[in-house]
Amino acid sequence: MPRRRPGQGPDGNYDPYADSYYESGYEDQTGSGRRPQGGVGGPRGYDRQAMPADRGGSGPHFYDPAARGYGGGNGLPDIEDEDFDDEEPSNWRRRTAMIAIGGGAAALIGGGAYAVTQFFGEGTDPANTGAEAPVDTAAPAYVDQNQSLMNGQAGLGIRKNTPTKGNSFGTPADAAKNAKVTAKTVLPTKDPVRHLAGRLTFGPNAKTIADINKLGINAWIAKQLKPETIPLTRGEQKADAELVTWSMTYEQLKTQREDLDKKGIQADEQNVRYAIAKQLFSDRQLFEMMVDFFGDYFHVAAFHEGNELTRASFERDVIRKYALGNYVDMFVAGNKHSALLKYLDQDESSKDQINENLARENLELYTVGAFNGYTETDVRQAAMLQTGRSVRDNQYVYRPEQHYVGPVKIMGFSHPNPTAEGGEAVQEAYFRYLALHPNTARYMAQNLATRFVSDVPPKSLVDAMAKTYLEKKSNIPAVLMTMLSRTEFWESVGQKVRRPAEYLTATYRALEIGADAPAGFTSNNMNLSPMVQGLGDIKRKLEEFGHAPMELPTPNGYPDVYVAWTSAGTMVNQWNDAYNAITGGRRQFTWPKPEAIIASPPATAGAYLDALTKKLINVTLDNDRRMAILHIVSPTMTAATPVDATFNGAIASVVRAIFATPHHHLR
Repeated sequence: MPRRRPGQGPDGNYDPYADSYYESGYEDQTGSGRRPQGGVGGPRGYDRQAMPADRGGSGPHFYDPAARGYGGGNGLPDIEDEDFDDEEPSNWRRRTAMIAIGGGAAALIGGGAYAVTQFFGEGTDPANTGAEAPVDTAAPAYVDQNQSLMNGQAGLGIRKNTPTKGNSFGTPADAAKNAKVTAKTVLPTKDPVRHLAGRLTFGPNAKTIADINKLGINAWIAKQLKPETIPLTRGEQKADAELVTWSMTYEQLKTQREDLDKKGIQADEQNVRYAIAKQLFSDRQLFEMMVDFFGDYFHVAAFHEGNELTRASFERDVIRKYALGNYVDMFVAGNKHSALLKYLDQDESSKDQINENLARENLELYTVGAFNGYTETDVRQAAMLQTGRSVRDNQYVYRPEQHYVGPVKIMGFSHPNPTAEGGEAVQEAYFRYLALHPNTARYMAQNLATRFVSDVPPKSLVDAMAKTYLEKKSNIPAVLMTMLSRTEFWESVGQKVRRPAEYLTATYRALEIGADAPAGFTSNNMNLSPMVQGLGDIKRKLEEFGHAPMELPTPNGYPDVYVAWTSAGTMVNQWNDAYNAITGGRRQFTWPKPEAIIASPPATAGAYLDALTKKLINVTLDNDRRMAILHIVSPTMTAATPVDATFNGAIASVVRAIFATPHHHLR
C-alpha cells in the first residue's frame, strides 16, 4: 500500500481526516520489513505529533466540508489593547471594530468555504444548505495538496472570480495595459504597479513602489530577474556577516562544531534565520520569492537528524544557485546532495535492500506530480535505478558496488543499465528526463501559477507556462516572463491571500524595519548579535504560526492556498504581532515611531488616515472602513476631526487596524 499524505484517503481521494504523512499502516516497499526511521514510519527525526496542522490552532489546516470551521476552537481569542482594560466599553468597541475592519466575524470564527467568501466573494455555506461539497469534475480526484484543498466547496468563491482565459502580449506592461479586472475585490483594479509589487515581493514598501514607477514595469521585472545587478542592502550585509555559519563549508563546520555549540550557534538554525533576513531586507525580492517557492516545491526539512551541518549547503548550492536558472539543473544537483539523500533515506538504499522514499518523491513531489502518469512499478524501477547514490561523512558518494544492474523502464525512460560503474550516468540521464517531462512542465506551471496568480489558476495560463517550460528546457525566468506577459496574471487582482509568514514579512517591510539595533540597546548574549537574536524572535513567532521557512517536517512543503491557513487564532495572533512591531516590541531592530510614519501628518483625522493607508498598504479605504477605524479612536470622530501626530493618542491602534484590513491580507 503506497503512503498517503494529509488530506489523502486510501483510495487517492481527498480525506480531511487522513492520518499523518507516513501512515501507520504503511507497508514497506523494500521487502526488508523495515520502515524508515523515526516517528511513525516517517523520515528520521520526523515526529507527527509535532506537525503544525492541529485543527483549530496555528499552521496549515485541511478543509472539512462537513463542518463550518476546523474544530477545537473556543471562539474568537481576545484582542488585548494595551491602552485599555478589558472591562472598558471602549476596548470592546475597538475589538468589534477590528473584526469589522478585517472582513467580518465570519472570517474569524468560521472556516473553510464560508471564511473564504470574505476575501473572494459570495459562495455557498454548506452549514446552511446541508448539501454535499461539490467537486470540480474537471480536475483529477487528487493531484497535490493545493489542488486537493481547492477541489470542493472551499474553492467555489475563488473559482467564481478567477479568469478562465487570457491573451499573451509582447511585454508585461502591454499585458497589464490590456487586462480587464472583472472579479469583485476590495483592492484597486486599475493599479498594476501595486498588483505587481504585491505578487512579486514579500510585501511592497515605499521604495518598491517608487522603483517600479521610476523604472517602469518591464525594466523593473528585467532587473529583478538579474538579482546580481541589485546591490546588497544593509540588512543583507549584516546577515552575511553576523550569521557566521552561512558561508562555512562542511569541513569548516565539522572542525568548529564543538566551539560553535558552546556558543549556542547551530548551522541549521542560522540557515532559517538567514532566509527570514533575506525576505525582510533584500531588494532582490523576486529572487527571494523564488527561493521560498522552491523551498516548498523541492522541500528538505530544515531540521533533520544528520543534516545539521549540511542543510544550509543544500539551500546555498541547490536552491539559491538555481532558483532563477534551469530546474533540470536544480533537480540533478539536489539528487547529488547529502541533505536530500539522508532526508529521504537514499543513503540506506542498496541493491539488496531497496528503499523507495526518494524515488517516490522524485516522481510525486519534485517532478511530474502525484498520480500523474506513473505506476507503482515505475516507483519500484526508479528505486532500483537510484541505488548506489549514498552518503559518506555527510557528503555525497556513488557506491557502484551497491548499484542494481539490469534493464529499467520508468514512464517512458528505458535503459539497459548494464554496468555498476556506469550507473551514476544513467541515473543523471533519468533525472534529466524526469525534469523535462511534459507532466513536470505542467506540474511546475500549476505550482508557480498557484503561488503568483490564483489558488485555482486558469488552465489557459498554466498551459502557456508549461509550453514555455518545455521549449526553454525548464528555464524558470522564461516561464515567469510568460506568466507576467499574459492578461490572466494582471486580471487576478485580489485572488491571493498572504500566508502567515508572508503577512508578518509584509507588515515589517511596510513599517520599514531597520537591521541595526537602536541606540542604547543592551544584550546579555555576547555570542549572538542583536540582529541574529531578533531574527530568532521572529523565527519563534513564525513557528507559532506554523509557517517558519523550511520547517515543515514532511517533504510536501507548506500548502500555498488560503483555505489551508484559515484560523481565527492565527489571524488574531498576526494582528497582535503587528501591534507589537508598531510599538517597537522587537527591540533588536530599529522601528519608526508610529507617529513618525508620516513625516508631516495632516491635521484632520480623515486626511491623516488616508496618508497612512497610502503609505502602508498603497490604497485609500472605502468610507465604511475609514469610519470603522476612526471610531476605534472615538465613537464621535469624523473625517474632519482635528488630530495631532499621535492621532490623539491612538496612532498605534489605528496602524494596527490598517494592517487588519483585507487590503493588507491580500497580495
